[in-house]
Amino acid sequence: MDIKKVAKNTTRVLASYITYQAVQIIFSQLSETNPPLAYWFNSFSGADKIQDGEAYLQALLKENQELAFRVMTVRDHLAQEVADYLPEMVRTEIQQANISHRRQYLERVTQLNVPDFDAHSEPQAEPDPND
Repeated sequence: MDIKKVAKNTTRVLASYITYQAVQIIFSQLSETNPPLAYWFNSFSGADKIQDGEAYLQALLKENQELAFRVMTVRDHLAQEVADYLPEMVRTEIQQANISHRRQYLERVTQLNVPDFDAHSEPQAEPDPND
């Protein structure tokens, strides 16, 4: 297992997600202040483009430098704000999720289909119809 490669890939995914969050914030702001630009920005920022934050920014720089710089500024701010919380939050989230998955698994595999009867009672004889 190459921990450095896992860390690098995780960082790339996280940076793309923070870029996505920055785009969402800017889109929300533009929707209130400049609806035509918000419409263009939303059209440009299709789901297929924003999967890779760095490629998205390169494409946005070619189309609208001002918005690209705005996205970079907002994502930098977001990264600085959440960076201190992430390590502990990620560890806690994964640990809690793992515990939950294990508990659900154990509950599922230990369910028994036991008939409803008292194991300590004697079986009762059938009543005699001639009585």
